[in-house]
Amino acid sequence: MNTSNYPVDMAVEPEVKAFFDPATNTISYVVKDPASDACAIVDSVMDIDYAAGRITYDSADEIIGYVIANGLRVEWLIETHVHADHLSGAPYIQQKLGGKIGIGEKITVVQETFGKVFNEGTEFQRDGSQFDRLFVDGDTYQIGEMTAFAMYTPGHTPACMVHVMGNASFVGDTLFMPDGGSARADFPGGDAATLYESIQKVLALPSDMRLFMCHDYGPNGRDIQWETTVGAEKDHNIHVGAGKTKEEFVKFRTERDAQLDMPKLIIPSLQVNMRAGKLPPADETGKTFLKVPVNGL
Repeated sequence: MNTSNYPVDMAVEPEVKAFFDPATNTISYVVKDPASDACAIVDSVMDIDYAAGRITYDSADEIIGYVIANGLRVEWLIETHVHADHLSGAPYIQQKLGGKIGIGEKITVVQETFGKVFNEGTEFQRDGSQFDRLFVDGDTYQIGEMTAFAMYTPGHTPACMVHVMGNASFVGDTLFMPDGGSARADFPGGDAATLYESIQKVLALPSDMRLFMCHDYGPNGRDIQWETTVGAEKDHNIHVGAGKTKEEFVKFRTERDAQLDMPKLIIPSLQVNMRAGKLPPADETGKTFLKVPVNGL
């Protein structure tokens, strides 16, 4: 698959600092432009004790502390997709450090779908206006002197994008580590065949392109890992590597997805993340509530 239309620049090597959240197995990143103090934050986490309905910010505060301690300037808060397994900490970090919140333009499809699921009513805007920037395939943006770009990779969700910053790519849930395979494709708007094609776009990037995962679950008891390369995925990914065909992938992915439970935090995550990480508006008493659609997912 041809990726020559994307402005790949392997000569630029950003500094990448990872933050692992054990409660959700999410990895967030601070990505620093090597030529300035500018940085982007990718897939940040807001903490929730779902049983208690309690929101806290320890994970986001750790990132904020790192940014301040290193004298960095936040220009972007990137969401690779609308996460179904953790809540975004982007607006909290934005309030403290600035920066623009960006996501793929197909967020509008997700908002339309789940606006109905959660019976949000007409006051919930389904045009992506909660975000500062909606990316389309091939869009570029600046992190200091470093040019980054977004690559549309649907399949897990309709709004998934891989963000490429120099020789580092942030793949969201499009891929896992080679021994982890790939993400599910059975959410509304997901599609296994589409996911396979999106993965091929990623694997067409240069072999030594660094790939950074959004999640890792330590398969077979290994330590948590989050960085690999295109070449390693191409050769060793258990779901798509070593020349596996689309037909093989779709058969496996469809059968596997039918056995999976819904993510534990899918109900609060979707309601918050489709709002760019903001909680639903408070009611007339000043209290904020999350809805649980009965038999709705």
